[in-house]
Amino acid sequence: MIISGDEVAKSLGINPERVRIVVMLVATFLTASIISFTGTIGFICLVAPHICRIIIGGDYRYLLPASTLFGGALLLICDTIARTIIAPVILPVGVITNCLGGPMFLYLLIRRKREYWS
Repeated sequence: MIISGDEVAKSLGINPERVRIVVMLVATFLTASIISFTGTIGFICLVAPHICRIIIGGDYRYLLPASTLFGGALLLICDTIARTIIAPVILPVGVITNCLGGPMFLYLLIRRKREYWS
């Protein structure tokens, strides 16, 4: 597979900036619709691979199994926290996963923006 730059795309008559924006919007709406149907526990499936990529690196031979194991362990930890944080009352596990996932994605967006503009 050959990966070409923006210059090659422009020479083929494709507007790379518009394609990026459309792809990001479609991916955002697809992710939002999936999360709205599956609930916020599915947020773990989005956060775990990014955390593993930071820890392990980008080699997919190790990243895929590590992401599945880490995702299960992370959900187990979040469920344990949700059950024990207010002992008689059990919080929904989605509250804990959102508290973890929101700041994680903000961090990833800020880091990606810095890498893109520098």
